[in-house]
Amino acid sequence: MAIEKITSIAGRGRPLRGNNVDTDRIIPARFLRAITFEGLEQHLFEDDRKQIEAEGGRHPTADPAYAGASILLVNANFGCGSSREHAPQAIRRSGIRAIVGESFSEIFFGNSVALGLPCVTAEAASVAALMQLVEQDPAAEIAVDLDHMRVSAGGSEYAVTLPPGARESFLEGTWDATGLLLDRFEEVEAVAARLPYVSGW
Repeated sequence: MAIEKITSIAGRGRPLRGNNVDTDRIIPARFLRAITFEGLEQHLFEDDRKQIEAEGGRHPTADPAYAGASILLVNANFGCGSSREHAPQAIRRSGIRAIVGESFSEIFFGNSVALGLPCVTAEAASVAALMQLVEQDPAAEIAVDLDHMRVSAGGSEYAVTLPPGARESFLEGTWDATGLLLDRFEEVEAVAARLPYVSGW
């Protein structure tokens, strides 16, 4: 099973304003009882969506202007709170393939890497400019380039950062630890056979 090398992601953006957006807002706890991650995207930001709709507004995840977006734009400390991996699962299953933000919770970031969902960090002014561009022109294309560590949109380029280990795993296609084990399962079995607490001798 070949693991996808992720060098660049391009598509339309979805702006999600606000600092400290926690995982319970991303996917409310009552939807974590399923034994698989299937269908989680249907409940992405469900409580936020209902609250904004009750006030006569529209949450970015429910706004037709941003339908089909593949780049999520966020502010500071995105994904904070409890360490549920359901949060990046719901985001990725909704069609998002990269997140550009000011900063991310460490656990959310790690769970995202494991799914092949790059979370790149940009200066606050860069994120603000990207959000403003997308809000004014939802059809604008954003390109996240992990090779050169930059985001381009609307004729401008913005520097982004990504920890070296995570960047390398995307570029080399080694981000899926389970996939790597399955690819080399004969080696896994050989090691297991040498371990007395596995083989039983």
